[in-house]
Amino acid sequence: MTLLSFNLPIVALLPFVGAIFAAWASKINRLASAWVAAFITILALAFLAPAMGLPFSDETLIQSWSWIPVIGLEFAFRLDGLALLFALLILVIGLLVIIYARYYLSKKDSMGRFFAYLLMFMGSMLGIVLSENLIQLVVFWELTSLTSFLLISYWQHRQDARAGARMALIITGAGGLSLLAGVLLLGNVVGSYNLTDVLAAGELVQSHELYTPILVLILIGVFTKSAQFPFHFWLPHAMAAPTPVSAYLHSATMVKAGIFLLARFFPVLSGTPEWTWLVGGAGLITLLIGAYTALFQNDIKGLLAYSTISHLGLITLLFGFGTQLAAVAAIFHIINHATFKASLFMVAGIIDHETGTRDMRRINGLLKYMPHTAVLAMIAAAAMAGVPLLNGFLSKEMFFDQALMASHSSAFAWVIPVLVLIAAIFSVAYSLRFIHDVFFNGESVDLPKTPHEPPRFMKIPVDLLVIICLSVGILPMFTVAPMLAVAVAGALQTEPPSYSLAIWHGFNLPLLMSFVALVLGVLVYAVRKRIFAWHEAGIARWDARIIFNAILKGMDLFAARVTRSFDKGSLQNSSIWIIVTALLAGFIGFTTVSAPLLGTRELLPVDAVSVLAMAMLIIASLMTVVLHQKRLIALIMLGVVGLVVSLVFVKFSAPDLALTQLSVEVVTIILLLLALYFLPQTSPKESARTRITRDVVIAILSGVGVMVLTMAVLTRGFTPISEFFLLNAVSGGGGTNVVNVILVDFRGTDTLGEIVVLALAGLGIYAMLQGMKLPAPDQDSHGRPWSNDNHPEIMQTLTRLLFPLMLMIAVYIFLRGHNLPGGGFIAGLIAAVALIVQYLANGIAWTNDRLKFDMHWAIGLGLLTATATGLVAMGLGYPFLTSTFTYLNWPVVGKFEVASAIAFDLGVFLVVVGATVMSLVELGKLSDSSHKMQQKLEKESTQHSLQSSQQRSPQESQ
Repeated sequence: MTLLSFNLPIVALLPFVGAIFAAWASKINRLASAWVAAFITILALAFLAPAMGLPFSDETLIQSWSWIPVIGLEFAFRLDGLALLFALLILVIGLLVIIYARYYLSKKDSMGRFFAYLLMFMGSMLGIVLSENLIQLVVFWELTSLTSFLLISYWQHRQDARAGARMALIITGAGGLSLLAGVLLLGNVVGSYNLTDVLAAGELVQSHELYTPILVLILIGVFTKSAQFPFHFWLPHAMAAPTPVSAYLHSATMVKAGIFLLARFFPVLSGTPEWTWLVGGAGLITLLIGAYTALFQNDIKGLLAYSTISHLGLITLLFGFGTQLAAVAAIFHIINHATFKASLFMVAGIIDHETGTRDMRRINGLLKYMPHTAVLAMIAAAAMAGVPLLNGFLSKEMFFDQALMASHSSAFAWVIPVLVLIAAIFSVAYSLRFIHDVFFNGESVDLPKTPHEPPRFMKIPVDLLVIICLSVGILPMFTVAPMLAVAVAGALQTEPPSYSLAIWHGFNLPLLMSFVALVLGVLVYAVRKRIFAWHEAGIARWDARIIFNAILKGMDLFAARVTRSFDKGSLQNSSIWIIVTALLAGFIGFTTVSAPLLGTRELLPVDAVSVLAMAMLIIASLMTVVLHQKRLIALIMLGVVGLVVSLVFVKFSAPDLALTQLSVEVVTIILLLLALYFLPQTSPKESARTRITRDVVIAILSGVGVMVLTMAVLTRGFTPISEFFLLNAVSGGGGTNVVNVILVDFRGTDTLGEIVVLALAGLGIYAMLQGMKLPAPDQDSHGRPWSNDNHPEIMQTLTRLLFPLMLMIAVYIFLRGHNLPGGGFIAGLIAAVALIVQYLANGIAWTNDRLKFDMHWAIGLGLLTATATGLVAMGLGYPFLTSTFTYLNWPVVGKFEVASAIAFDLGVFLVVVGATVMSLVELGKLSDSSHKMQQKLEKESTQHSLQSSQQRSPQESQ
C-alpha cells in the first residue's frame, strides 16, 4: 500500500484534526495557534504533493472505500486537474491568510478560536473539491455554510457580524438543501452517485424528463453559495467578518464553491437552452449589479465585496455561454480573480489595521505614509481593472472574445457584448476610485491612528500574490499555462480546445473593447460627483436586505400564529392535536379499505400468568392517572408499569429487551426523583368537568385505536425481517445473540447515530445546568422538615460493599453480550447505576475525591472508539462498521470467539456511562447546592432572629 492509496482523505480531514490542536495550542501561547494552523496546512500540501503529477499525465486518481453500498454512499475522493487547481488555491492562499492573520488579529481576539474555525472551513472546502461521491460532497458543502457562519460571526460582540452571519447561513443553508435534492435526483437518473459515472452520463441526463428540475435545484445551490442574483446581497453583509476571513472566504474559497460546481457539472448539464438562459442570465445580471454598485461604496471592503459579486457574475456568464472556450476563460479568470482579489482584501485589512478605518472619504493620501502597500494595491487594482501586462487583462480579453462570439447566437444577442462592456467600464471606474481615493486625493481626515507601514511579514502574503499577478500577466505560458490546461481537461472531461495565452493578438475587437473600457472608465470616474448625486437620489435607497428581513419577519409571524393555534402553553393541548390527528388518520384508513378488520392468524392461548400481568399493568396505569396529583406515588406506579413491561419481554423470549427495560427504568426513576425535588409535590386538580370528560374520551379512543391497529397487524400473516437476522447472525456477525449482532453489526450505523444523540443530550444537560441555582423546598407537603441526614450510614456501607460487585456484573454482561443476553448498552446502564448509587449514598464531594475520571473523556473516547471501528473496516476495503470475528484456543481457557464488534460495543458502553452519569450527577449537584443554599438562608435567618432578640432585651429591661 502506497501513499497514493489513501492520501486524499488525509488532505481533506487533516484540517479538522488540526482545528483541535489549534484551539488547544492557544492555552500554551497566544501565537501558537497560528503556527499550528500553518503547519497543518503545509502538512496537507505535503500529503497532496505525491499525487500532483497525475493530472499532468492525464490520470485521475480515485480513492474509494465502501460505506453504505446499498444506497450508493461511498467514502470516495477524486483528484483530477480541476480538483487539483482548487485544492492548491485553498491550501496556498489559506497558508498566506494564516500568516497574514497572525499579525492582523489584536491581543483581545481569540487566536485559538479563529484558527480552529479557519481550519475547519479549509477542510470543508477541500472535502468539496476532492469528493468523488456526490452525497459526500453535499455533506462538506453544508459544513462550509456552518463554518463560514462561525467565521463571519467571529466578532460576536458586533451586531452587524451576527446579522451578516445569520443572513449568510440562512441563504447558503437553504441553497444546500436544494442542492441535496438536485443531487439525489441526479444520482437516481444516472444510477450512481459517483462523479465518474455522472460525468459520463451527460446525454442520459439531458434527455431525461427530470433534467430541468435537476438543473434548477443544483443552480439554486450554486447561486446561493456564489452570491449570484437574486441571492447576491448576503455577501456585502458578510464583510463584517475580520479581513483575513474576507480575503479567504470571499475571494478564493467559499464563493468559488458554487463556481467549482458549475465547472464540475459542465459536461453533464451544459449545452441546453435552459442552461444558457438560467446560468448566463443570472451571471449577466450579477455582473452588472456588482460592477455598478461597487462604484458607490465608501467602505473599502464594501467596494471589494460588490466587485467580487461582479467578477463571480463574469465567471458564471462565461460558463453560461456553454462553449468549451468559454469554460477555458472562466477557469482562467477563477485563478486570476483569486490572486488579485485576495491581495486587495489583505491591503484593505492593512489599511484598517494601521489607520483604524476603511472609509474612503477619510483615508486619503496614504501613498506618502504607506508607499510599499500603495504599490501593491495599485498593481492588484490594475489587474482587477484589466490593465495590460497583468493577469486580469488576459482573462478579460478572453471574456470579451466569448461575449462577441455569443452575440451571433440570436437576433438580440448583440446586447451581450454591449452590457459586458458597460460592466467593464464600471470595473475600471471602481478600481480607479480605490487607488485614487485611498492613496491620493489630498490628505486624510480625522484618522483614529497615525498611518504607517504594517509589520514586514504582514506584507509578504500580499507581495507573493502581486508577484503572481505580474508573472501571469507577463509570462503566462511559463507560469499558469500548464495548470490551466490540466484544470480545463478536468472540467471538460476531454481534450481542451485550442486557445492562446499570448499577450498580443493583434488589433481586434476584444482589444478595442479593453481600450474603450479603460478610457470610458476613467471618464466615468472623472464625472463621478454627478453620478453619485443621481445615485443617492434614487437607486441608493434600494436594499435587498429590506426584502430579506421582511420575508423573515413574515415567516416568523406565520410560525408564531401557527404555534399559538396549536400550542397554548399546555402539554395537554399539544398532545390532543397529535392524538386526535392520529385517530382521524386511523379511522379514515380503516373505513376506506374493504378488507376485513382482523386477519385469520391463530392467536396464542391465554394463560393465568399473562392475565395476572395484564391486570397489574392495567391497575398500575389507572392508579398513575387517579393518583397523579401525588407525584411520588404516581412515579412509583410508573415504575410498576415499567416492571410489568419488562416481564412481558421475558414472556415473549426477549431477555435483552427485559434487561434494557429494567436498567432504563432504574435510571429514569432516579432522574425523575431528582427532578421532582424541585417541583411541587402535588399537581393541581382538574376543576373543569368538561375537560376531564374530554380527556377520558380521547384516552379511551386512543387505547381502543392502538389495540385495534395492533390486532389488525398481528392477526395477519407476514414475513418478518427477523428471519434474515436469525439466519445470518452467526455467519455474518459471529454472534448467537441476534439482538446484539443487529445493534453492533447489521444496524451499526443506526447505533452510532443514537450514541451521538445520547452524547449530545448529556453534554447539553451538563451545559444547561452549569451555574443554575434553584430554590429547594425545606419541608414536605404536610409541613414536616426534610431530614438532615443526607447520607445514612447503612446505605453508605451497603453501597460501598456492592460497588465492585455491580461493576463486575456490568463487565460480565458486557463480555457475554455477543452470544448471550447483554451487551454494551445494558452494561453501560448497570455501571452508570453503580456509580450513581455511590453519589446518592456518599455524596458528590466524597465520590468525586475517589472517582476522578471526567465523564467528558468517557463520552469522547466512546465516540472515537465506535467511529474508529468503522473507519478501520473502511481502511481494509470493507463497508463502514463491517465486523469480523475469529476463534482462539488458549490453554486452560480453551476455545473462544473474538469479534471486532466488541470494540464498537465498548464505545457504546463508554458513551452510555458518560452521558448517564454526567446528566444525573449534574442534577444531583443542583440539588446539593440548593440544599446548601437553603441551609445558609436558614442559618442567616436564625442569626438575624437572635440579633433582633438581643437588641430587644436591653430595651425591655429599661
